Amino acid sequence: MQFLQLLVSGISQGCIYGLIALGFVLIYKATEAVSFAQGELMMLGAFCGLALMTVLGFPFWLAVPATIVAIGLFGVVLERLVIRPILGQPVFSIVMLTIGVGYVLRGLVTMIPGIGTETHALPVPYKDMPLRMGELVLSAEQVVVIGATAVLCLLLFALFRYSKLGVAMQASSQNQLAAYYMGIPVQRLNGLAWGLAAAVAAVAGLLLAPITFVHANMGFIGLKAFPAAVVGGFSSLPGAIVGGLVIGMVESLSGFYLPEGVKDVAPYLVVLIMLMVRPNGLFGERLSKKV
Repeated sequence: MQFLQLLVSGISQGCIYGLIALGFVLIYKATEAVSFAQGELMMLGAFCGLALMTVLGFPFWLAVPATIVAIGLFGVVLERLVIRPILGQPVFSIVMLTIGVGYVLRGLVTMIPGIGTETHALPVPYKDMPLRMGELVLSAEQVVVIGATAVLCLLLFALFRYSKLGVAMQASSQNQLAAYYMGIPVQRLNGLAWGLAAAVAAVAGLLLAPITFVHANMGFIGLKAFPAAVVGGFSSLPGAIVGGLVIGMVESLSGFYLPEGVKDVAPYLVVLIMLMVRPNGLFGERLSKKV
């Protein structure tokens, strides 16, 4: 039973990693760039939800969609004003820019008097509601995380499978030049991809906040979501979720059964093994290059 309890905890945490990894993959597929600001966008989503509920008095059911829309729009603006002017430059430049964006966002939040340097609890209606299934005890927060991740995955699947927008985004990710010649607005879709990635990060922040509280450094969890994207494969959206689940379960089980300290390095050990065995990830496309 202890093993099952740890497994559920790992799956719950892995869902958070998977959602942030989804942002990595969405942006990479759209622009072939890696954004290391995803963790900070998640943190920004948590603080936005906190402000709407505690400062403006929004009810929970209204604050959640408002936060997702607000952070999504912020992602679109971020791409238009900061990222787009540098697209086409070496990948290293874009990576360093996103790292800088992350530090700026964290610094701006920290500068907010009485809020940025404190730890806050997000007032959600399902806080501290244990659910018992025989000997297995689940927290409502874990159940909501798993359920919300499943619903979001279904919505994204429907978007990319059945909507014209989703099909256009897939076409653009496969070959931007060909998509442009076919009349697809590639630049606009790139902005939408950044907005969608930011919105998904906001969902992750709202789901994580009731478990770990809201604080300026919660964005560092993005450093563990990156291994999830690598394990699943940077070209696969389902792979991001699977990679997150793998990292979450490995972290949970290693933290209990292995010596202290192994939990912190376990995700990166998994990445090293994956890169040696399957460099493209579990669901990544096999790409060959002739020399």
